[in-house]
Amino acid sequence: MERPIITLLTDFGTTDHYVGAMKGVMLGIAPDAQLVDISHEISPYGIAEAAYTLAQAWGCFPAGTVHLVVVDPGVGSARRAIAAEFGGRCFVAPDNGVLTMAIGKDARVHEITAARLFRRPVSRTFHGRDIFSPVAAHLAAGLELGEVGPRVDDWVELDVEDSEGRVLKVDRFGNLITSFETGKWLPRLAGGFEMKVGSTVVSRVVQNYADAGEGLFVIPGSAGFLEISARQASAAEIAQAVAGAEIEIAAKSR
Repeated sequence: MERPIITLLTDFGTTDHYVGAMKGVMLGIAPDAQLVDISHEISPYGIAEAAYTLAQAWGCFPAGTVHLVVVDPGVGSARRAIAAEFGGRCFVAPDNGVLTMAIGKDARVHEITAARLFRRPVSRTFHGRDIFSPVAAHLAAGLELGEVGPRVDDWVELDVEDSEGRVLKVDRFGNLITSFETGKWLPRLAGGFEMKVGSTVVSRVVQNYADAGEGLFVIPGSAGFLEISARQASAAEIAQAVAGAEIEIAAKSR
């Protein structure tokens, strides 16, 4: 039997004990599991950023992988914990929209209510350790999805208006990865446009960095979203923008 894979995606960083504690809990339940870090550098409380990051990574892992996501500003509140199956992989996360860009409408989603799976006592502030990690480990060890709790069909999805988006992520180069899908929006920009983030307006598209010249520009990113960038400079610093910042886009009529 191949060793199960569990990935971790959090906003915990790596200077505290949080990630290590979660891994310890999972290895106590599924000692043969391979634990793979996608990232622990999501901006604190960055649900949309985590959703984007998960969307870029989950399909690169083999079928049977369990993806554990803990970006959970609502920990301890009435928000649900959920587990889902989609595309041959399982996902364990808070029900706050963090799975929006990974699972489709035909996903099987269950609320996590089976307290027998939890670590005791359950902390009000660290569900990553006490609820999500043990459930992810049990799923990796062969637990059936339906055993975590009842099926639901009203899980939370992020809602971004058509012409009002947001910065999903600021990458290490300072590129602003927007929520505007390239295939949908790039053809609309051919007649001219203005993309506004804060007080900064960007109004040109380039296809590669070599031909970009000075200043900010929009470029089709490798992840399928438009990005606001600057050649060998940080667009985030120039525009003074962070993950989650609102963006408006207006295409000019020809």
